[in-house]
Amino acid sequence: MAKDGPKEKLTERSGNLLLWLFAAVALLPHFLTNSRYGYFRDELYYIACGRHLAFGYVDQPPLSICLVRLSSLLFGDSLFALRLFPAVAAALTVASTGLIARELGGRRWAIVLSCTASLCATVFLANTNFYSMNAFEPPLWMGCIYLLVRLLNGGSPRLWLWFGLLAGLGLENKHSMTFFGVAVVVGILATPARRHFTQKWIWLGGLIAFLIALPNLIWETQHHWATWELLRNVARSSKNVVLSPVQFLSQQILIMNPGTLPLWLTGLLWLLLANAARRYLLLAIIFLVTLAEFILLHGKVYYLAPAYPMLFAAGAVAFEGWCQSRSRWVKPCLLAIMVATGALLAPIALPILPPSTLLAYLKAIHIQPPRTETSHTAALPQHFADQFGWPEMAASVAQAYHSLPPNEQRETAIFAQNYGEAGAIDFFGPPLGLPPAICGHQNYFLWGPRNYSGNIVLILDDRANDEREEFQSVTDLGPIASSPWAMPNEQKLHVFLCRGLKKPLREIWPSTKEWL
Repeated sequence: MAKDGPKEKLTERSGNLLLWLFAAVALLPHFLTNSRYGYFRDELYYIACGRHLAFGYVDQPPLSICLVRLSSLLFGDSLFALRLFPAVAAALTVASTGLIARELGGRRWAIVLSCTASLCATVFLANTNFYSMNAFEPPLWMGCIYLLVRLLNGGSPRLWLWFGLLAGLGLENKHSMTFFGVAVVVGILATPARRHFTQKWIWLGGLIAFLIALPNLIWETQHHWATWELLRNVARSSKNVVLSPVQFLSQQILIMNPGTLPLWLTGLLWLLLANAARRYLLLAIIFLVTLAEFILLHGKVYYLAPAYPMLFAAGAVAFEGWCQSRSRWVKPCLLAIMVATGALLAPIALPILPPSTLLAYLKAIHIQPPRTETSHTAALPQHFADQFGWPEMAASVAQAYHSLPPNEQRETAIFAQNYGEAGAIDFFGPPLGLPPAICGHQNYFLWGPRNYSGNIVLILDDRANDEREEFQSVTDLGPIASSPWAMPNEQKLHVFLCRGLKKPLREIWPSTKEWL
C-alpha cells in the first residue's frame, strides 16, 4: 500500500498539470481573436446595465451585470478587457470537465479526451468569445455536477453547502438554472441518492441557493414579474425559431462539434447502461430531463449546451476503460477527429477570418450555423453580424445632433428602437458629445424618459409613419452610415428630426414599452 502511494501522488500531480495545461490552452483562441471584430449588440446593453446596477433586469438576473461593471472598473472597456471574464469562463469549463472525468474514475486519457471535447465544442468557443451570461453557465452547472459526483462517491455531505452556493450564483446569472435545478431534484428522487433528503445538509444547501437568489426574487415582485412578462411576450411572438424535437437534436450535434458525438453519446449510454457507472445514473437522468424541458418549452438550441461536459467526462472514462488493453488506436483517433472537426468549425465560432472570406468559407464547407431568431437575415452568422455598424451609427447620430443650434441640443433627446442602438449611443456617444439615449426596449424602458420634454427628438427608425402622427413636424435627416456586414434592419435606419410632441413625453412613455 505504501509502495503505491508515491505513484498515486504522481498521477494526481500529473492530472492537475493536465488540467492547468488545458485551461491555459482554452484561453489562447480568445486572447488571439476576441478583438478582431467589434462590440456585440448585447455587450453594449450589458455595459449600459452596469451603469444602472440593480438586483434585477427585465431580461436577466444581476450577476453578469455586476461582473461586467467589475471588469470595467478593473480593466476598462476595451474589447479585450470586456471579454476577459468570458475567456476565463471558457478555461473553467474545460478544467471542470477534466475534474469530473477524474472524479468518475478517469485517468490521463480520460482527462485528455474530455478536456479536448470541451475545448473544441463549437458553441462554447462562440459563447465565450464575447461577453454574455451564457459564457458563465457551463462552469456553474458543471461545478454543481462535480460536487454531486463527489457526494455520490461518498464525499462529505457538507459539500451540499458549496452546491447551494454555486446553484445560487447560477440563478443570479441566468434563470435557466432553474431547469437544471429541477432536473437535479428529479434525478436525486429517482435514484438511491434520495437518501440525502433525510439529512440536513442538502436542505441547508437549498437555503443558501434561495438566499442568494432572494434579492432578484424581491426585484421581480417589485416590478410585477417583469421577466415572466418578457418570456410570455416572446412565446406569443414569432421572434425565436421554433424547432421540432428532431431538429433540436440534430442541431445539438452541430453546435457541440460533430466530432464529439461519439464521446458524449457513449457517455450518456455508459451512464444509463454500464454496471460500472450505476452509481452515476443520476447524471444521465439530469441530462435527459433537461433535454426534455427545453424541447417541450421550445428553448433555443444552445440552452442545453452547459449540460454536455458531464457527458464528455463520462464518455472519456468509458473509452479509457474499454481501450485500456485493446483497440488502443481508438483514443488517439477520436482525439484527432475532435480536433480536426473543431478546427474546421472554428471560423464559425471565432472571428478568425475577414467577413468576406468567412462567407466564402461557409459556402465551401456547406455548413451554416443554426438560426435562433427569425429576424436574422444577415449574410454573416448573427453573433458576428451584431458586432458591426455601431460606431458608424453613433457617428451619424452625432452629425445630426451637432447640426442643431446649441440651445436646441440641450433639450434634444435621442430615441432608439432597441437596446443595441441605445447601448451604442451610450457607449460611443460621449466622446462625440452625445447625451444618453432613451428607449422603450427591455430595461431601458424602466430607466424612463429622463428629463426630456419631447419638444425635440432625434429618432432612429426605418420609416417615420408613427412619428408623423405623434409630432407636429418630422424631417428626414438621411440614412445612417453603417457596415455592409451589420444586421440588415440596422442598415436601413434613418435619423428623423422630430419637433413638437403632441402629448407630454412622460404621458406617452408607457406606450413605448417593448419587452420582447
